[in-house]
Amino acid sequence: MLRITEFKLPLDHADDELRPALLQRLAIGSDELLDFTLFKRSYDARKKSTELQFIYTVDFQVRDEAALLQRLSHDKHIGPAPDVSYKVVGHAPADLSERPLVVGFGPCGIFAGLLLAQMGFKPIILERGTEVRQRTKDTWGLWRKNVLKPESNVQFGEGGAGTFSDGKLYSQIKDPKFIGRKVLHEFVKAGAPEEILYVSKPHIGTFRLTGVVENMRHQIEALGGEVRFQQRVTDVLIEDGQMQGVVLDSGERIDSRHVILALGHSARDTFRMLHGRGVFMEAKPFSVGFRIEHPQGLIDRARLGKYAGHPKLGAADYKLVHHAKNGRSVYSFCMCPGGTVVAATSEPNRVVTNGMSQYSRNERNANSGIVVGITPEQDYPGSPLAGIELQERLESHAYIMGGENYEAPAQLVGDFIAGKASTALGSVEPSYKPGVKLTDLADALPAFAIEAIREALPAFEKQIRGFSQHDAILTGIETRTSSPLRITRGEDMQSLNVKGLFPAGEGAGYAGGILSAGVDGIRIAEGLARSMLGITG
Repeated sequence: MLRITEFKLPLDHADDELRPALLQRLAIGSDELLDFTLFKRSYDARKKSTELQFIYTVDFQVRDEAALLQRLSHDKHIGPAPDVSYKVVGHAPADLSERPLVVGFGPCGIFAGLLLAQMGFKPIILERGTEVRQRTKDTWGLWRKNVLKPESNVQFGEGGAGTFSDGKLYSQIKDPKFIGRKVLHEFVKAGAPEEILYVSKPHIGTFRLTGVVENMRHQIEALGGEVRFQQRVTDVLIEDGQMQGVVLDSGERIDSRHVILALGHSARDTFRMLHGRGVFMEAKPFSVGFRIEHPQGLIDRARLGKYAGHPKLGAADYKLVHHAKNGRSVYSFCMCPGGTVVAATSEPNRVVTNGMSQYSRNERNANSGIVVGITPEQDYPGSPLAGIELQERLESHAYIMGGENYEAPAQLVGDFIAGKASTALGSVEPSYKPGVKLTDLADALPAFAIEAIREALPAFEKQIRGFSQHDAILTGIETRTSSPLRITRGEDMQSLNVKGLFPAGEGAGYAGGILSAGVDGIRIAEGLARSMLGITG
């Protein structure tokens, strides 16, 4: 298998033009090209003066690879394709006497459970929330009727927090073993669109994700795994530094010396229980801020110029960073093109926001988090749980600011910069449900964060014209950008002080987003399998 990179074609080329263009580029006859697959398709819209093109990476087979490579040895864009196929570390013995446990069924838990099932370990997966169909109904209950179900919401339930997001499937993690390709292939196998295998910024969207995660659950069950919903773990059983099992809120005990923790970043009660049991953990940095909304058309014109609205490009996104004078970094987070701002709390009497898009990305507004990085050393020293306590205080205050009915406090960008309360909306209609209450957000976050965001918004205007327009809207607050702690693990993927406990994913501080959580789920399953099979190195 060979690979060609930087293979460019016009934006409006037809699908059937790809093969002849490849033949021409390689200077070979049609009978010499045996097969080809798209590995990546991207575009570079940074230079508005140039014509936009698709840039492809294509893997292909020819009859005589050696001869082609010799003839084109001068061409730096053609060479052998790397092996991106996935290989399991081993298989469970036929007389398997112990079933591993997976706690949590978000992206990390799904892929950990799936890989363990594919290796024959027949995992038992415990999810505190409900299956995805019921969970969707419960989540809409908060958005439409202001009724929160603490165990079935945006954070808890089948699919995890990623189900109610943009469904982004790209990440900046280092992935030398191409485990991310395994994640994408499993998503496609479960019903995701095949284009996620090659577009540069793949996404699925909420409505499609619900069916995909349901299909993945069925695959796990077909391979002998078991997925149990509404099973909240309330205790862990540890003897002489070795995991022995877990206890559920029903009082049931499940024995296992191999337990994966794929909790997600909002399982605060479980974090507290683990800390009380002496499991090693440490505070880590995270970010806090607001959601900002603009008309999607404004973002499209700023990012794509004359190509704004092109059907092959879809809704444009952005990524922004500003280093403020007070030493804080402000950046855009979880940008959702053509999406909505959603209520993301999992606890009564607290307000949290997040962003979500459907696969079509055709809602009127673009939104993203505009957040400020904070650290334990500067902002919440002391206990590993101090970051959680800070989140809780901010979310509780946002609930009061919003009117104590799960509406969110909001403010026009122009008023926020000017330091005065908003009293009426402008041209941008906020998408947050249950609704917003206009106010002054200056009291919603620590003073240093407000100062940094006020400085950043006009700076972002230099990159996206209209970004700091007066009637763009800020909705508060965004606090669950990542886990505020890390359940630290060693090279063997196990807890530093509890053998047989495998912390993983966003909740343990080792992932951020669907793809990286899925990759970490596979890596943690590999670590558990090595432990159970006695494989070292």
